[in-house]
Amino acid sequence: QVQLVESGGGLVQAGDSLRLSCVASGRAFSTYTMGWFRQAPGKERDFVGAISWSGGVTYYADSVQGRFTISRDNAKNTVYLQMNNLKPDDTAVYYCAASRAPTSRIKAAYDQWGQGTQVIVSS
Repeated sequence: QVQLVESGGGLVQAGDSLRLSCVASGRAFSTYTMGWFRQAPGKERDFVGAISWSGGVTYYADSVQGRFTISRDNAKNTVYLQMNNLKPDDTAVYYCAASRAPTSRIKAAYDQWGQGTQVIVSS
């Protein structure tokens, strides 16, 4: 089991970039698939992207493909979400999550969640 803490959110303008970080406690971090999800006000929590335990496989939602990049540093127990060319529609609380399953877009596959970090993109 890991505990997850996100950081790096904030208020930015459209076109700006942000990098979110998620630090995990525990020694098993390198065995987990890690995912990023986001939840806008009044909406469901949606998949953003995921990265395999080795970092060799990544998946992205169509809405962020080409703008967002997930990476991880297993030596630092950290997963990152680099967000470029941000749009107002990217405004949401962003959550990282951990899964024992192979790299997945499915929310139910993730059983460890952080508390989230708010991202607001103004137009």
